[in-house]
Amino acid sequence: MVEAEPLWWEQLGSCFVRHYYQLFESDRAKLADLYIPESLLTWEGDILHGKESIMKKLLNLDFKKIEHTITAQDHQPTPDNCVLSMVVGQLKADNDHIMGFHQIFFLREINASWVCTNEIFRLSLHNFA
Repeated sequence: MVEAEPLWWEQLGSCFVRHYYQLFESDRAKLADLYIPESLLTWEGDILHGKESIMKKLLNLDFKKIEHTITAQDHQPTPDNCVLSMVVGQLKADNDHIMGFHQIFFLREINASWVCTNEIFRLSLHNFA
């Protein structure tokens, strides 16, 4: 059986996800190249508008070391040739317990570079009280 070639949006989404988490774990300051002044990030319900605001949040997160394990990722093309990516995984920050997370990226090509214009991040915590 011959395996089908991945579709362009799956390749792009997977490469972006791998690159994003490598930078997040090794040098978060380099994530700035992935955003534009109009980018939006919703982080645990807080809305951050613009590259500067997003980077301030990411650089001031309260941990020294973090590791991500991606358990699933899905990618879709949009009608205007962008890519929507959803990531499900686990993270371990410093000596904290392992926690699940979900993250969504909306990727757009601008000036021959792919950037994240919209992003949503949530820990997979449930409060059943």
